Amino acid sequence: MPFCTQCGNSLGGRDYFCGGCGARQPIPGTPGVYSAGAAQAITPRTASLLCYIPFVGWIAAILVLASTRFRDLRDVRFHAFQGLYLFVAWLLVDWVVHPWFHFLDRPFFPFGKILQLLVLGLWIFMIIKAAREERYSLPLIGELAERSL
Repeated sequence: MPFCTQCGNSLGGRDYFCGGCGARQPIPGTPGVYSAGAAQAITPRTASLLCYIPFVGWIAAILVLASTRFRDLRDVRFHAFQGLYLFVAWLLVDWVVHPWFHFLDRPFFPFGKILQLLVLGLWIFMIIKAAREERYSLPLIGELAERSL
């Protein structure tokens, strides 16, 4: 027996409105918020975009790679791998390169900061490319993503 999505009142099989609170009920069998799961509601374009969100896109990339919905979509998986590798590049610059140049004590040439800005710019560039549904392969990182497919 179905129940109201607002108040929990029991409903008949063909009730479109709740008799207790008057709330509209989802129509059984139609796609919508109530029948689709979270992974089913995300379009491939959105999934590709989420993989390039700076600093947290790696979470979306792992979820895309782990989901069965995007298993056969090569472009989305490519963006997920490339987003992961771009995050690894950020970690390498932030944890290895930037401290090393800071150790050299050359404040007049901030090479580490320039590399951090470069990776951030690549994230923004790839968000634009994914929004246009273009598959752009970054040098080195894109080649690794192609091999990972």
